[in-house]
Amino acid sequence: MNSADLPADLFAAWESAVAFRLFADQTEPTLSIPEQIAARVGERILRGDMATGERIGEQELAAGTGVSRGPVREALRILEREGLVTILPRRGAIVTELNAAEVRELMEVRAGLFEMVIRKLHRSRPPELFALLDAGLARLLALAPLEDRGSDYAETVYRIHILCARMAGNQRLQRMLTGLSLQSLRYSRLGLLSPARRQRSAALWQQAIEALRAGDVERTIALTHQRIEESGDEALRRIDGASAART
Repeated sequence: MNSADLPADLFAAWESAVAFRLFADQTEPTLSIPEQIAARVGERILRGDMATGERIGEQELAAGTGVSRGPVREALRILEREGLVTILPRRGAIVTELNAAEVRELMEVRAGLFEMVIRKLHRSRPPELFALLDAGLARLLALAPLEDRGSDYAETVYRIHILCARMAGNQRLQRMLTGLSLQSLRYSRLGLLSPARRQRSAALWQQAIEALRAGDVERTIALTHQRIEESGDEALRRIDGASAART
């Protein structure tokens, strides 16, 4: 399969605000100027257009967006809250460094929160749940073997997580998982760079969906933990390799 053979993005109909990834917990987001700036810069960071450790100049960003430095500072604080930017004394804002300790913490908490989502979905069985999951899985299976589609695959996983959290019907849980999934998206991309890793991930997704459809919630959870842990381990391996190459 090549890019031209990809199926339509069938589950986009469920999304509405997911396009505003930084504010995906809002049903119909009306973004303030600082939020708009944060969303724009955050998108560049998540796409990898801004390098880890790269300085984000307030003045340059203000000039580029046609606003004063006040809204820019507020936007940078939003990005700091979401773990994408680090604000350093006397140095200003930089793109947050990727590090092994954070990977372990994020993946552990993310798996725990998504386990709660799975249990709630198992009990409530929303009418559109399996249509959503099947559409998402179809896209994962199509993207998995393609070269240079790791970012698209990781993005699709992010979207499935957020949409499942919405269906679970707990807004606080949804907000927590949204923020955590956004922070871990950079690491997920590292863990899903190779087609072999993505195909393994897609197989675990498929098995988990089949288990949930059969009502086996414990197997669904075990497979989900395994999928997240394996992606985290691969991200750690790549971070360690990059660190070793620099020393």
